[in-house]
Amino acid sequence: MARRVLHHNTSNHHPNNVTSPLLSLSLALLCLLSAPAASAQLTRTHYAGVCPNVEGIVRGAVQKKIQQTFVTIPATIRLFFHDCFVQGCDASVMVASAGSNRAEKDHPDNLSLAGDGFDTVIKAKQAVDAVAGCRNKVSCADILALATRDVIALSGGPSYPVELGRLDGLSSTAGSVNGRLPQPNFSLAQLNSLFAANGLSQSDMIALSAAHSVGFSHCGKFANRIYNDPTLNRAYATQLQQMCPRNVDPRIAINMDPITPNTFDNTYFKNLQQGKGLFTSDQILYTDLKSRPTVDAWAGNSVAFQQAFITAITKLGRVGVKTGRGGNIRTDCGVLGR
Repeated sequence: MARRVLHHNTSNHHPNNVTSPLLSLSLALLCLLSAPAASAQLTRTHYAGVCPNVEGIVRGAVQKKIQQTFVTIPATIRLFFHDCFVQGCDASVMVASAGSNRAEKDHPDNLSLAGDGFDTVIKAKQAVDAVAGCRNKVSCADILALATRDVIALSGGPSYPVELGRLDGLSSTAGSVNGRLPQPNFSLAQLNSLFAANGLSQSDMIALSAAHSVGFSHCGKFANRIYNDPTLNRAYATQLQQMCPRNVDPRIAINMDPITPNTFDNTYFKNLQQGKGLFTSDQILYTDLKSRPTVDAWAGNSVAFQQAFITAITKLGRVGVKTGRGGNIRTDCGVLGR
């Protein structure tokens, strides 16, 4: 059953929705960067010689943060997606606006990123840098990638090896976000186009969409369809109308998965089969016959879904990787050049 919550931000970043549509992937420059080339720059043992315990350190910080608030899980996943979709996986989304520069995080499409995602990376970075041999050796981008894997695994999803070696980006502008993130009303063709721009297939897109298995969204993101969308389960629509009446408190949020909202699992696909996709861009994966077979397959096979998800998120983590003079290791994830 869907649950209504009053969402109060628990840190001093952005307070709003945690798991919006699974985000888009597009950046013209990134189209020039093939996944194999980026992959060659990343290795699972990148920090073995300088900070061999980095994964355990990050995992400990993530576990502690989750104990403080469950929002840590969807907020961190969404932060990783929004980072990679704009200028690649380089922690540019974490940079604060300064002086005349309006950074990515202050673009309207990013204002709904929950502060707990930012705080997870900041706390993990502090824990890593507290170890003498690791100080200023591990990038914010890699910490975000590791933390994303950890919150997925700690909420019931698959654990997977994370390729490392990303540097932090040297720029972050709100203008670079324009047109890079998907909207709740996107069609299958629009979703596929955005994902394909970064070398991700329709199968990858559907797998990554299952991040909506955890987290919640504010009523304004889907209110337009709960009164007149024939693809929405009628009983579910009635329930949503009760929880999101007109002129509802903007802080009211609804679980994106009405069945297992705190577990990263394939129930997301089972919900789509029943017309219980919260966004149009979720439900379209089932209503469009070109993607329905994949939804049906993963609704009935959790192992197959998890394998596909690991493949997809690994490919996502290779997008736009910065190396050499193209990046650095920030001492403060929110400040360029530091």
